[in-house]
Amino acid sequence: MHRNAARRRPAHPIRPARPARPVRPARPAAGRSRLVAGCIAVAAVLGLSACGTASGALQPTTAAATPGSASPQQQPTGTAASTTAPATGSDGATGSGPAAPSAAPSAAAKPGTSGVSGTPSASGTPGASGTPSAPAQPAATARTTSPAATPATGTPAPPPAHPGTATKVIGSTASGGRTVALTFDDGPGPATGQILDLLAQYHVKATFCEIGQNAAANPALVKRVVAEGHRLCDHSVHHPQPFEKLSHDKAVYEIGAAHDMIVKAGGPGTEVSWFRAPGGGFDADNEHIAAGLGMSSLGWSVDPRDWARPGAPAIVSTVQQQLKPGGVILMHDGGGDRSQTVAALKQLLPWLVAQGYTFDLPAA
Repeated sequence: MHRNAARRRPAHPIRPARPARPVRPARPAAGRSRLVAGCIAVAAVLGLSACGTASGALQPTTAAATPGSASPQQQPTGTAASTTAPATGSDGATGSGPAAPSAAPSAAAKPGTSGVSGTPSASGTPGASGTPSAPAQPAATARTTSPAATPATGTPAPPPAHPGTATKVIGSTASGGRTVALTFDDGPGPATGQILDLLAQYHVKATFCEIGQNAAANPALVKRVVAEGHRLCDHSVHHPQPFEKLSHDKAVYEIGAAHDMIVKAGGPGTEVSWFRAPGGGFDADNEHIAAGLGMSSLGWSVDPRDWARPGAPAIVSTVQQQLKPGGVILMHDGGGDRSQTVAALKQLLPWLVAQGYTFDLPAA
């Protein structure tokens, strides 16, 4: 009976089946690729950043720059890294700043370092003004030139300039004692012949300091000066003044060209033993130029200023007052009317003889 009762229990009701979930449409392949790539990129950035911060893997191989300074500039390849430091007191050096940077810049820039004012430092650190300096530029190749380059024609280069005061200007006779030397400037000119006639009467040998262009224009007078035993002196081509202010090249021309003109006018064997600067404008440079041509620098000790035509009596008086034994008298045979000089010479020659003077040439 119990068994039958069990059999008569109603069976559990059958649950209805759950409806199936709708199937989602598949994502397009392109969108999935972008999503995957983005995830990978984010993960890589986060992972590497963490890794770099922890282990220093992302730091540069060189030492890290100190905070507050710019990173070192890369040195150009194939260019010298250092330049010659300017000498103290030169235009390139300003004040008493630090020395020029060494050839090899340090690996890390130091804050507050400043180079020579206006010159970027090798490491690119800020200069004294506080503004970042420009990257170091390649050093320019230095150009070396000689003080006086030899011209392309193969002619000898002029002597180098020698600034300063002349030290070897002659103002006395060769023999000294009671002697006197007569010198005449600016010829040859209209008065040269008359002066030569007077000198011949007293058997006097004098020195003629000739202008180059005048010698070229009057070669017969130059030849007569040489033939009668007088001596020649270079007095420049154009008599420029102040002569000591001429440039070296101009002085070379004035002295050298006049020498050649006088020698050419005098003919073969003509010698020019002295150079007299116009106006007495000697300096170490023109003295050196003349010496290079075999000429001594000739000055004077007596100047009657006959060129100003003060009158024959004034010329004679000045000579008599200024002359000392061994003196060199300056007069003129060219450069204008020299009739007063000729008249004064007619009086001076017999007076000099009466005073016991003998006539000599300037010292060499």
